[in-house]
Amino acid sequence: MILSSLAQYYQRLADMPDAITGLARVPSYGFSDEKISYVLVLSRDGQLLDVQNHMDTSGKKPQPKLVSVPRPEKRTFGIKSNFLWDKTAYVLGVEGNKDKATAQQNPWIVAEKNFDAFKQLHLAALGDVDDAGLKALKVFLQNWHPEHFNQPPCSTEMIDTNLVFKLDGETQFLHQGTAAKNLWARMVAPEEIAVNGQCLLTGESLPIARLHPSIKGGYLTDYGGQSGGCSIVSFNKESFTSFGKEKGGNAPVSEWATFAYTTALNYLLRRKIDKDHSQGNCLSVGDSSTVFWAVASDGDIAHEEELVFANLLIPPSVDDGQETTQIAPLLIKIAQGRPLNEFAPNINPETRFFVLGLTPNVARLSIRYWLDTTFGYLANNICEHYHDLLINPLPWREPPSIWRLLIQTVAHRKNADGSIKKPEYKHVPPQLAGELMRAIITGQSYPRMLLAQLIQRIRSDGDISGIRVAMIKAIIQRDFRKGLIQEEVPMSLDLNITHIAYRLGRLFAAIERIQEAALGRDLNSTVTDKYYGTASTVPFSVFPRLLSGSQNHLTKLRKDKPGYAVNLKKDLAEIIAGIENSFPRHLSVEEQGRFAIGYYHQKQSYFESSKKTDAVADESNESTNN
Repeated sequence: MILSSLAQYYQRLADMPDAITGLARVPSYGFSDEKISYVLVLSRDGQLLDVQNHMDTSGKKPQPKLVSVPRPEKRTFGIKSNFLWDKTAYVLGVEGNKDKATAQQNPWIVAEKNFDAFKQLHLAALGDVDDAGLKALKVFLQNWHPEHFNQPPCSTEMIDTNLVFKLDGETQFLHQGTAAKNLWARMVAPEEIAVNGQCLLTGESLPIARLHPSIKGGYLTDYGGQSGGCSIVSFNKESFTSFGKEKGGNAPVSEWATFAYTTALNYLLRRKIDKDHSQGNCLSVGDSSTVFWAVASDGDIAHEEELVFANLLIPPSVDDGQETTQIAPLLIKIAQGRPLNEFAPNINPETRFFVLGLTPNVARLSIRYWLDTTFGYLANNICEHYHDLLINPLPWREPPSIWRLLIQTVAHRKNADGSIKKPEYKHVPPQLAGELMRAIITGQSYPRMLLAQLIQRIRSDGDISGIRVAMIKAIIQRDFRKGLIQEEVPMSLDLNITHIAYRLGRLFAAIERIQEAALGRDLNSTVTDKYYGTASTVPFSVFPRLLSGSQNHLTKLRKDKPGYAVNLKKDLAEIIAGIENSFPRHLSVEEQGRFAIGYYHQKQSYFESSKKTDAVADESNESTNN
């Protein structure tokens, strides 16, 4: 189902040229979009005249441009040459020196076997061609020796990059010429010895692929994937085969279908969601990448729905100008749990939508999750996610993205001067990132390890931030909606809730407020700094002492602010009245979460009261001055 959906998506992409360039969005059969860094310009007599830089310099760092070239060989092991393009090790016979001791003096070494493979392949293939460019390449390979790399126009910047050829005076690359395309078509045609069978994806009797092309993406190698690419379908051990079949024969997929689904998936993985979301069908979070695509009667409608889906998962920053202006009303209504047709009337909730979650595992890709559903179903799940996060007062200006949520699980690290470092996503537990994404788009319960991670971070760094508390509230509230627990979580301060952990959180906030009112805010170490971790896990061991200390602070406060002392004492009495018997000896992880929510609600109520008091005082001063 996954592979056939990808193959169908490839066909739609092939039939739908790019609106800006007018070119095909995906390469035709037998070709692949690869990163090309340099172009070797040959004279008609086979001399290397120039090396042209083919980098994209529009960003901070030059990047190779994508070029549609003859599909690469799958190099799981051994030496195999590509046709009319390849790395410098094959094209020129030089590769980077990996010996650190000598690399500075000799940055490259000769890769003779690789060059011989490239040379023999092309001399055999170009034996009787009648094309000026291909003839020039043939002469070049006959005369070239890797030692020539020391001479201009070659440079060390070229080492280990991908190269293509061009004939001097021509605008197209050699592999783009008619003669080269015809020659390549014959080379990729199924051999007579190829086994025909019924393709699992198309149902037709076609030549079956022995090996499937690789799935490539920068994130793959970052999280344990093989540098040469990964596979969804592969068989490399006898235990994976059956009835004496070899390689792809164990899961018969035709040559065309394997090309189609791998090309479509590589296309999706390459289209990462960028800052302004103008393009993007891939969101990488931790070790998982989520690709998605819509199927609609109109390509523009499908693109619009993909854009909305991307914005739902990763809301644009408030600094993103026009994009934020367009999407902000939508996000506000989503966060309020409003139905889709209320804020996006042009989008059909019944549009078919696909979501695929992938995780690299050395040479293979693991399927983390797969949804073949409707846009309305996904939008509803994301709406529920934002609704579960709601807490008063809201600790954000716009609904938080998945990245912003995950960063809350990262420990605070300090610089040499003692300041807090900016958190990095690489420190987010990889498995946690993928499981959170799955929970959001499927509507399942949030991962339990997320709650434990948040509680641990609060206890270790003392940052009881609103967004952390909102995540804790969302985890517990979703479990309540699904009937896994019996008691709901309030969105704002609720004086009627008798849950012991929630009450204890409120009580701790009241004790903190009494200390602050009596001693001021400029303390080296507050009651929260010293006792929050203990109070939220083993209340019995610490609350009696905290209450005793609060009485001393209230005695001091009565001398300076008697009215305020009376109000705070009433708060203590109201909270304690709802706590039956003695303080519990231990709180579970869920109860520690409720403790944090109660603490946040009570603390915010004091903050709001202070703001109102300050506002009244300001109005009184203005009246007096007038």
